[in-house]
Amino acid sequence: MNVLSSARLCTARVLALLAVLSLLSNSFFVGVSAAQSAATRLSAAQKLSEEQRIVHVLNRLGFGVRPGDVERVRKIGLEAYIEQQLGPGKLDDSIVEAKLKNMPTLQMSNGELLAKYPQPGQLLRRLQRAGQLPPELAALAQGRQQGGAQATAQPTMNEPNADAEKAIAEAMRPPNMPQAAGGEGADPQRRAQRQAITQYMRENGLESPQRIMYELSSARVLRAVYSERQLQEVMVDFWTNHFNVFAQKGADRWFLTSYDRDVIRPNALGNFRELLEATAKSPAMLFYLDNFQSTDPNAGMNRARLRRQKNDTGGAGQMRRGGLFGGRRMRNDEASARRQAELEKQQGQTAQQQPRPQQRMKRGINENYARELMELHTLGVEGGYTQRDVQEVARAFTGWTIFAPRGMGIYGEDGENSRAGTFIFNPRMHDDGEKTVLGQKISSRGGVEDGRKVLDILVRQPATAKFVATKLCRKFVADEPSPALVARVADAFQKSDGDIKTTLRAIFSSPEFSSAETRRAKIKTPFELTVSAIRTLGAETEVRPALIQWIGRMGEPLYGYQAPTGYPDVAEYWVNTGALLERLNFSLALVSNRIPGVRVDLARFVGDAAASSRAVNQTAAVDRFLEVVLQGDISPKSREVLMKQLGDQSSAPIASAPEEMPSGMGEMGRGRNARAARREQAQASATVGNPEVARIAALVIGSPEFQRQ
Repeated sequence: MNVLSSARLCTARVLALLAVLSLLSNSFFVGVSAAQSAATRLSAAQKLSEEQRIVHVLNRLGFGVRPGDVERVRKIGLEAYIEQQLGPGKLDDSIVEAKLKNMPTLQMSNGELLAKYPQPGQLLRRLQRAGQLPPELAALAQGRQQGGAQATAQPTMNEPNADAEKAIAEAMRPPNMPQAAGGEGADPQRRAQRQAITQYMRENGLESPQRIMYELSSARVLRAVYSERQLQEVMVDFWTNHFNVFAQKGADRWFLTSYDRDVIRPNALGNFRELLEATAKSPAMLFYLDNFQSTDPNAGMNRARLRRQKNDTGGAGQMRRGGLFGGRRMRNDEASARRQAELEKQQGQTAQQQPRPQQRMKRGINENYARELMELHTLGVEGGYTQRDVQEVARAFTGWTIFAPRGMGIYGEDGENSRAGTFIFNPRMHDDGEKTVLGQKISSRGGVEDGRKVLDILVRQPATAKFVATKLCRKFVADEPSPALVARVADAFQKSDGDIKTTLRAIFSSPEFSSAETRRAKIKTPFELTVSAIRTLGAETEVRPALIQWIGRMGEPLYGYQAPTGYPDVAEYWVNTGALLERLNFSLALVSNRIPGVRVDLARFVGDAAASSRAVNQTAAVDRFLEVVLQGDISPKSREVLMKQLGDQSSAPIASAPEEMPSGMGEMGRGRNARAARREQAQASATVGNPEVARIAALVIGSPEFQRQ
């Protein structure tokens, strides 16, 4: 791009930004609680019309209004619709299931995922074992420099050199990727490494692990777009964020599929106590917050005590032999000993991968999960617990760990491979002494029940009811819900023993939920905006990586928030000039059919003639899209600004292609060559017909009224 073209593009972007700010400033930049400012100016006595209530419910209990949804809900009745959503099991979701049938990873266990989509270290060991490791990687694995100089340390087969693992990871990436291909065409050595690894993976039915997160993220978008069980999907989104797990921490990429399928989804509208225990036992959470390596410092004494118990009972009820991973009967032969050594070695290696700064110490009790369990999952930061409580809770959860968290590797047997990456309780790691949590004693020798008793104690606390109620009210009502509403919802939570449906009914039946102040008081997250825009326009999508990337580009990479807090659910986090410009750029890319895998037919709204003609009646087109997207419900000020921007051609938003995929899924999208991608985008753009129609649709999607819910 020459200097003149670059300057023109920069100028166009500045003008576009000014246009966006002029359109949105009245609504988004009034103050800290910007999303609610315009709404709170409405009279408290003003009531919503029937259609406004229906649209409000469709936006809050779901991901937006599809063409025909308002009429359908009006026909069955709003209260009946809410009850349908609270009991989603009876709703037909066959359309979604059909769209997910070609995503095999969604049905695979952790062990199966670890085996078929191996971690680089596991693949390195497999290649070594098979004698198929390229010479240069073999040298790295043995700790030698490329020039042949001997390193000071010689890693064994079970301790591969980190440089070799990095090289394996790079070679496993699909071709034509910048990460994998950088200089590859001019580097015969790297090309040979890739060919050798690719051949081995093909011959052994192995695939790149990037597919796991791509299919999980795609399925989440597809369900949100097409599912009739909209409240179920909203609650999956809520609990996934409440019990946040970062995908890029070690083995968690392999564990998040089961976390979504087996932990979050079955309990999203169930009982909070059951959901809490499911998250506590999930390998994804155990790995993310390091509890899988939390061990009683006196673990050696525990082993001796268990041996004494075995002798005292004559072997009845004793733990089967299995070293660090109890519950597996070992044969007394050399192969069994070797497998056991490998398992224990893997546990030690995994414990040392990606440690938090405070965890660079000898293994012992780890307090990470205990602290987040109380601060973020149950009691809240002002929940009345002390550091002593954190320590006691951490003791209670020692021994809650993962069987073979990195997979079984070269020594695994069929039964063991199927158990890899699953929860186990290891009594040899457990602190079995007496504990006191929030003033309540937990007797010694409780084993795995110690952790379960802690969960019982926490769930019964009034602070937990208030904390969960506050977050749910913030999700469904307003960024700053009233104390009176929170108190009523917390009471429903406590009286129902944490029944999530009962708690939600208390919110949905409250005057606050249906008030004029609550309507359009929340800013849509990038995920909510993406899904609602697709649904509102009646678009079709198969969810390719580009769409997932747009969600990340607007600020919400799926499973990409590193801190255990999850994404903040308040307007001020999502509202800034850069994010608003990206939102409008997304809108234009969407309606212009410039997002591969998404198709929008604007002609269905304005007619074939207007969609294909270079001339268009602006006023008629604006009114039509306002009716489709906003049910005609837009403030006079917003409509005036929108029409003004349409009259200024220099203010058109610039829709550019995303430049960088979220880590872990971009590889699935850039494997297609650039020429094919350009051809597809050109074909897609040709379907727009009249760019002015697309511009009108984009500005309506980018309006403050649509950005809110």
